[in-house]
Amino acid sequence: MRPAVLTDALLTSIAREHGTPVYVYDAQTVVERIRALSGFDAVRYAQKANSNLALLGVVRRAGARVDATSAGEIERARRAGWDPREIVFTADLFDRASMEALKQHRCPVNLGSPFQLEQYAALDVGREITLRVNPGFGHGHGRKVNTGGESSKHGIWHEELPAVVARARALGLAVIGLHVHIGSGSDFENLARVRATVRRLAPVAGPALRTISAGGGLPTPYRGDESPFDVARYVREWLETKRDIERDLGRTIDLEVEPGRYLVAECGVLLTEVRGTKKSGSVDYVLADAGFHTLIRPAMYGAYHRITAIGRDAAPTAPRIVAGPLCESGDVLTQGRDGVLEPQLLPEVQVGDLLCVHDAGAYGMAMASNYNAQPFPAEVLVEDGRPRLARRRQSIDALLADDLT
Repeated sequence: MRPAVLTDALLTSIAREHGTPVYVYDAQTVVERIRALSGFDAVRYAQKANSNLALLGVVRRAGARVDATSAGEIERARRAGWDPREIVFTADLFDRASMEALKQHRCPVNLGSPFQLEQYAALDVGREITLRVNPGFGHGHGRKVNTGGESSKHGIWHEELPAVVARARALGLAVIGLHVHIGSGSDFENLARVRATVRRLAPVAGPALRTISAGGGLPTPYRGDESPFDVARYVREWLETKRDIERDLGRTIDLEVEPGRYLVAECGVLLTEVRGTKKSGSVDYVLADAGFHTLIRPAMYGAYHRITAIGRDAAPTAPRIVAGPLCESGDVLTQGRDGVLEPQLLPEVQVGDLLCVHDAGAYGMAMASNYNAQPFPAEVLVEDGRPRLARRRQSIDALLADDLT
């Protein structure tokens, strides 16, 4: 559901001023999500979910730290105000740009592959490392977001951890942290397996261990019949595991959590304008100006996003398919796994009406593209009830600026 502050009147005003498609974010929702996780010693935002600079500023001011997975994300975090020591670089490889960024900024690192040990030691920018461990299993809302087990590229295989720790020590590196993340949208049964695995592996990391990262992947209730994630239970169970690990090790540790989607998914909506309607046999299509270049989750994952028509709450509804402007059959916002059409109940709409795509704050703009030479949409942040432009709509000139003829 969209945040209460994002009223029909406010969204209509924003669309009128900034055009469509346009992303709109509520800052207070993000702040509340961070507060809900305050039982952890640190909340570290996985900015890949949404790295808009204005939104990053909200996260930083709320007291969270940040994770980066590329040189570009390191720079975004710096420009949002984080000290490089607060930015953890997490990756399964070092590309050349990230190596240069680490040389310059000396951010802490979270390594997901054994071969990175020698490469990081050769950089000579630090001697403390965190290791991301693949626990041998994964779980998420789909195969493409499963980040554990043999089918995932992420992490150091759990059985290799003793040898990798010894290898690090031989290179003069101290393993100060362990990180386990099994996927996006997991459940309590599998999250309990993560906690048990972390407790089992913590002694293997050696005497320098001082930080455990619970990873992220907390579920988001995209569908109306889904219950909100019991975050209080999640915090409570991880604190119990922390105490168990501290008893096992005989010393205190810091416990981090690394949410991305949980912090920002429900803060955001995508506004798109209806440009026409038509029928194909028995199927009613609503054609709008947002497509998978704007929000790729339905096309890529079969992900569900509730769609409503602004100002039409009381109108009778019928099953309708919402599709975008791209020259692709997969350019449909109402589809399930394998591209199966999944109509949503919508009123009869006409050209100029606004549709609101709910829970679009995570992996929306972050995964947008210029496919079909479509410019990036604008982004608007609502803070203390007041909207402000957080990213200008990309112009055609800007889209073409780097092309050489």
